[in-house]
Amino acid sequence: MDLVRLTDNAEEISQAYARRHDITRDAAWFLLKLQEEVGELTQAFLMRTGQARPKGHSAQEIDELFQGELADVLCHVLLLARHHGVDLEEAVERKWLAWLPEQAPSATSQPLE
Repeated sequence: MDLVRLTDNAEEISQAYARRHDITRDAAWFLLKLQEEVGELTQAFLMRTGQARPKGHSAQEIDELFQGELADVLCHVLLLARHHGVDLEEAVERKWLAWLPEQAPSATSQPLE
């Protein structure tokens, strides 16, 4: 999956959503919308792990809900990054991929946090 193309598509969908609901997508909105989606992911996780199970939902429906919320979180991370001009591919390479065994810094370096 191409992150730039996915971000372009998420942006198009998000703009249409904002127009339809008369929403101003400012810096606060991008962060708060991500937080809302993380909350929904948490609810789906709790249902999936049996810690909360509303009546009337099958295991398959709960699994699909969990997957959908993961997708929502991913897309809102992409939107937040774009809004702030963050190159996520570069950031991931610097923060995460540098720790691959063939690229890892010396043993005295600090681990990921």
